[in-house]
Amino acid sequence: MTKYWLLLSKMIKITIKVNAKRFIIPVPYALLDLFIGILTSKRILVLVNRAIEKNSKNKFQVPYINKSDLKPLLRELSKQRGLMLVETSLKDGTEVSIRL
Repeated sequence: MTKYWLLLSKMIKITIKVNAKRFIIPVPYALLDLFIGILTSKRILVLVNRAIEKNSKNKFQVPYINKSDLKPLLRELSKQRGLMLVETSLKDGTEVSIRL
């Protein structure tokens, strides 16, 4: 139970500033772990490759990525609290930042 609570307490914070409003979207690492599990499933990969083949003229296939290869990356990202991953602003004043 403690392991899952720690995963829920740590999160990525996505901040979006539009004009005078600020939206903060917290994404827990547990949700990110679940999303990685879905993306790396073979069933989803087959569906994505079929859709690309059906709708595209190019013969591009998404390669299979093993979930065990992405787990160490997620573990290391969770240790780097406060790291700014993305910070960008558009001409219309919209700002987006992603912080660990």
